[in-house]
Amino acid sequence: MNSEVYQPAEDSYFLIKIVSNYISKLNKKEKQDLKILDMGVGSGIISEKLLELGINKKYILAVDINEKALIQVKNNLNIKTKKSNLFSNIDKKNKFDLIIFNPPYLPEHKYDKKLDTTGGKKGNEIILRFIKQLPSYLNNNAIVLILTSSLTPINKILAKIKEHNLIINKIAIKKLFFEELYVWRLKKK
Repeated sequence: MNSEVYQPAEDSYFLIKIVSNYISKLNKKEKQDLKILDMGVGSGIISEKLLELGINKKYILAVDINEKALIQVKNNLNIKTKKSNLFSNIDKKNKFDLIIFNPPYLPEHKYDKKLDTTGGKKGNEIILRFIKQLPSYLNNNAIVLILTSSLTPINKILAKIKEHNLIINKIAIKKLFFEELYVWRLKKK
């Protein structure tokens, strides 16, 4: 694996568990045509799990701002990739049934200002931009699975979700030594 690509950690494995539970509840027909966006694909571990769970690779789009991540994913998984800063290079005609995002969610720290972990000065800026752009890319019954931390300021995120007529539910919590991780499910009202 490339050291310039976000490597899986507790957050990645936690989100994979939730994604696996969701996909495993779908019947074969539902899985067959599920259009999925793996936003911020990083190492590709989530897309790899999707393939293992029977998702057709032609319906997975892996997106990242990091060209090296995209090259690694394309070489390892042979799925569609696109360099994009969130939705900036994704055609609005593309609508997805499932969007999975393990965003950078930590507040900027003087020792860590990396794009793959830092979500901005407060830690929620990237998520806020994502939510603002999100509704244009959702099919009618689509869901979004997104991960945050107890270190991520949530109030502005919740307000932005409400502003864009989305419903949010916290569906899983994982306690770590220094924080809690949360997986949220978003969908249209």
